[in-house]
Amino acid sequence: MARLRVPEPRAGSRILGVGVYRPARVVDNEEICARIDSSDEWIRRRSGIVSRRFAGPEETVVGMAAEAARKAMAQAGTDPDRVGMVLLATMSFLEQAPAAAPRVARLVGARSAGGLDIGAACSGFCYALGLADALVRSGETDSVVVIGSERMSDIVDPADRGTAFLFGDGAGAVVVGPSDTPGIGPVVWGSDGERHRMIAHDGSWLGTRDPRGPWPYLRMAGPEVFRWATRTVPGVARQAVERAGLAVADLAAYIPHQANARIIDATAKSLNLAPHTAIARDVVTSGNTSAASIPLAMDQLLAQGDLASGDPALLVGFGAGLTHAAQVVALP
Repeated sequence: MARLRVPEPRAGSRILGVGVYRPARVVDNEEICARIDSSDEWIRRRSGIVSRRFAGPEETVVGMAAEAARKAMAQAGTDPDRVGMVLLATMSFLEQAPAAAPRVARLVGARSAGGLDIGAACSGFCYALGLADALVRSGETDSVVVIGSERMSDIVDPADRGTAFLFGDGAGAVVVGPSDTPGIGPVVWGSDGERHRMIAHDGSWLGTRDPRGPWPYLRMAGPEVFRWATRTVPGVARQAVERAGLAVADLAAYIPHQANARIIDATAKSLNLAPHTAIARDVVTSGNTSAASIPLAMDQLLAQGDLASGDPALLVGFGAGLTHAAQVVALP
């Protein structure tokens, strides 16, 4: 039998650039409270959220993803012709086919790149980053664009007191390319499909056909999700740090999915982070942007200027599925 030829593997991969897109419209808690029985004080106490962004009619999942990707590619100095794959994590793209990623690839000039949508909800960015690392290290491609893009305002009931105040819209992207030393640690991921109803749509899209039924909004069992996240995240996070060959004290930054400030605080305390470790809190002004939250939070931390290129950061995603994923990365 003839031997098949395979690409030469590489020593490692790393994040080369980051870019984000934040919708123009800022929505404060008072506007949310006009539709639900709540108050600004209650929302801040329960979630830490002060405001979020809602996308306008022209700010689509595809369009926001492309803008974030362009910025990440510009920062990385990546030629679109060198992009071999575009991975787009999203749970709010409302078209089953065709996928969004090929459209994004076209818009950013990566016309020959593969395009794949990743449906792992709030863990989607970490899932996609793990796949991008494997693609680059295997030698299959030079560069991968990883994006999280969401219009959560399309799938959340504005009159639901349990979810309306939590979610926002936006997009974040990174470029992953080859590195002489590993810049993305092993991914620790998993799922618990038995409890998938804890964060789920309340009906099928089939219900919107004749006879016309209600729109299938996303619903969440808030207290149960909080308990699951605060139990699961610290263990997954420690595994990711250990597999990367580091200690928790080595971390320069902790960038979890921006679900709400209470979960961020609880998991950070459980991890016993060092005093010097920066903790991402983009949720305060962006809300929960699902798959987009980690790159948006990474960009905010980097903009503060206290972190250096190469500093180790722990990323942790968790959410609907139930899914979770974590890895340590060297910051761009």
